Amino acid sequence: MIENDREARGPGLPPRRATALLAATSALTAANIYLGQPLLGSAAAALHVPPATLGAVPTATQIGYATGIALIVPLGDSRDRRRLILGLCAASASALAASALAPTAGLLVVAAFALGLLSPVPQLVAPLAVALADGRHPGRTVGTVQAGLLVGVLASRTYSGALAEWAGWRAVFGCSCVLTLLLTLVLRRALPAVPPASPAARTTPYRELLASVPRLFATHPAVRRITVSGGLVGVSFGAFWTALTFLLEQRYHYGPTVVGLFGLVAVAGALASTAAGRQAERFGRRRAVLASIAVTAAAWAVLLPGGSGILWLTVGVVVLDVGTWGNQVVCQGALFTLDPALHSRLNTCWFTLRFLGIALGSLVGSFAWAHGGWPAVVVLGAVASLAALLVAGLPERTGLAAGRSGAAPVTGRQVAGRRDGGEDAVRHEPVLDLGPQVRRQWPALGEDHVQRGIRSRRLASTA
Repeated sequence: MIENDREARGPGLPPRRATALLAATSALTAANIYLGQPLLGSAAAALHVPPATLGAVPTATQIGYATGIALIVPLGDSRDRRRLILGLCAASASALAASALAPTAGLLVVAAFALGLLSPVPQLVAPLAVALADGRHPGRTVGTVQAGLLVGVLASRTYSGALAEWAGWRAVFGCSCVLTLLLTLVLRRALPAVPPASPAARTTPYRELLASVPRLFATHPAVRRITVSGGLVGVSFGAFWTALTFLLEQRYHYGPTVVGLFGLVAVAGALASTAAGRQAERFGRRRAVLASIAVTAAAWAVLLPGGSGILWLTVGVVVLDVGTWGNQVVCQGALFTLDPALHSRLNTCWFTLRFLGIALGSLVGSFAWAHGGWPAVVVLGAVASLAALLVAGLPERTGLAAGRSGAAPVTGRQVAGRRDGGEDAVRHEPVLDLGPQVRRQWPALGEDHVQRGIRSRRLASTA
């Protein structure tokens, strides 16, 4: 364990510098996913196809991205994450080059799918950042990486549109290819090797690795609460952003430029991300999860008069964004307090449910707008948020109930620290003892893995 920690830290790479570097990595690789959205018109004109035809480009990228999360991210638990990230960065650079050189719309769509498939680097970066920080302050670390991701998503649209106007749409993909290759070289030089938390995990077959993801969801109540509540918050988020376009264009008669400017309020989410992680560590992650969902629910009360008042709408967008992105930070931070050998698969669970929620929210939000207008959308978002609050607030199942459900037994321990009421203040926290489950479900991982898992679990941080 000590040897692995030393190898993970590596000489000359302090945790804060490592977190900053990985936040920049998350920003650049996340930006690559959204480059194509502002380029559809100019690319369609150059390829002599209707703009609607190239609407398949962002769709293919998102489908590829979801596929990559499901099929590639779990490998982070059984492979050296450094090598995995370097390989994906190099491969995504190749996909960017293919996009820049695509001679037809069909090949551009294929390249877009490949780019999405090879771009789930942010989902690998977050658990790596926690590992390089020695597992200390996971909420704060995840918040910093999350802020980088949001900045990348925002900057990508501005950078892509401005560069395309100046040098053409192919130059956007070409420049991003060069930047991604430079990032790969920097990461290769700066990042230490980070082997799996358990040596036995290296021999876990790929099929078994994938099969363990739904088992994690099925057997651990804390994982179910966090991921399902996160998916419901995703429903609220997806419904809002889909209906917002209709509202601004049909009710306020704003054009695409003004509609796009509303995305800039995600800056509030980026700024709130690190603060959410710090508050979670100070007041408890269960309370932080509930608070973030409560903020999301409250946002819909502000958004209700937004159907006829632009000020209410603007304020509501900020509040909703803070609640949604803060929820993502505290939920991921909670999951990363579980066994480090499971972090990548836990991240897969989280993002799978989150993306499904956003997709469902977009679909149902369109239906609600068509049949009931803005008030119906508000009701949908509020109901989804309140349902998330209910799921996240479900009581713990202990004793005989836990035994019947297959959940792990819960015990208590005291965590000593500062006396000033700060984040390390003395408090009693329940500890999640998953030893029996780990032995039963992953016998190949060995007793050393089980013992580390038992010592690392803190249920108060995960619920």
